[in-house]
Amino acid sequence: MTSVSPRRRLIGGSIGTFVEWYDFLIYGLSAPVLAAHFFPESSATAGIMSTFAIYAVAYLARPIGGAYFGRIGDRLGRIRTLAIIVLLMGTATTALGLLPTYATVGLAAPALLLVCRVAQGFSAGGETSGAAAYIVESAPPRHRALWISICVAGSWLPILVAAGLILCLRAGLGDAAYASWGWRIPFLAGGLLAVVGLWLRSLLDDPEEFVAARRAAPVRGVIRTVLVEHWRAIIAVMLIVAVQGVGAYLLLSYMYSYLVTVAGLGPSAALVSNAIGVTAMAVILVPCGLLADRVGRKPCMFAGAVWTGVISWPALVLASQGSVAAAIGGQVLIGAGVALFSAGGFVTMAELFSTSVRFTGHAIGYNVGYAIFGGTTPLIASALVAATGMAAAPAFYVLAIAILGIIVVSRLPETKGVRLRDGGVADDAVDAAPATQPVVR
Repeated sequence: MTSVSPRRRLIGGSIGTFVEWYDFLIYGLSAPVLAAHFFPESSATAGIMSTFAIYAVAYLARPIGGAYFGRIGDRLGRIRTLAIIVLLMGTATTALGLLPTYATVGLAAPALLLVCRVAQGFSAGGETSGAAAYIVESAPPRHRALWISICVAGSWLPILVAAGLILCLRAGLGDAAYASWGWRIPFLAGGLLAVVGLWLRSLLDDPEEFVAARRAAPVRGVIRTVLVEHWRAIIAVMLIVAVQGVGAYLLLSYMYSYLVTVAGLGPSAALVSNAIGVTAMAVILVPCGLLADRVGRKPCMFAGAVWTGVISWPALVLASQGSVAAAIGGQVLIGAGVALFSAGGFVTMAELFSTSVRFTGHAIGYNVGYAIFGGTTPLIASALVAATGMAAAPAFYVLAIAILGIIVVSRLPETKGVRLRDGGVADDAVDAAPATQPVVR
């Protein structure tokens, strides 16, 4: 019998996730200054594109990290694995803050930047899936969407802390000093936060649901079992990720640079507006989680996909107007759709797999999906703007992904109320499942 209360699990799991994703997201907010320090000065646009290319390449490490940590998590436990993950992320983030620049070591600088970012990607590959498995297995059955929405909101809010820290550094040090050396401080602070995350996770233990499932039916060859018996669920997760990944990472990792380089906002104004937009997205997510527990996962995902597709063009046009108010308005419009979709999407992805393989199955599908869709979003968005000269050009990509999401949601089973030990979808029933009845093994 566990000695940790459910509420303590929610708080501990969410705060640990907050710490982990601060480390991961600080890269996106630092993209302009990283481009200036780690690439030749001949072209600012080329530097930004190269910085986002490394951002995208790092996502290729996420499926590998997801499979690696998922296997450990399903065999040895959720909390032990999550502790290793936050330790690795903290080490990579600290190292990134200590790297020599292009002016000092030449081409070795972007190479070292890539190594650190890949290590971050490898670590991040296990974080969301481990946290999702831990939270959904700890939650009361009627509140799983709410609990996982709170945890996900905790993974989005670090951008507010990171933006606040960067603003304080710019104000205290001055823009010149920040651009010269002050940019390293947020990365070094991330290493210290990782120690806090490690301590928080040491106070938790594995959920009773996981312990009972492992005792009743231990799985050998977890990765092989998942790939052979659960491949349809993996594909479903990859396609769910497409919608929420493109929308979320448009705000989390691209909009700051977009507002500076395209909309013409100053760095501080862009940071403030982006932090407000992401915070709004996180706040909206929580009541949407309540809604997904009440009306079901599919209605929220469908409404979120429709909203995101319809609003993407006017939202980006608004955000590109060059004022802080317009930037905030455009980002909040996008964030509302992402939050509504994610409230149903995140919990569905966890419920599609049975407890004995949940970490591994979710990790493979989620991270392959993010490698294809989420990690490439800033690169594709910036390339569309550069190729067309249209400030709202990324909306074409968002609209296409939203249409894909509508199709995917129509083919998914409803997992509200499914028994976790069984999982929410049979391998031969992803396409055939009735909309009103969860499919179990």
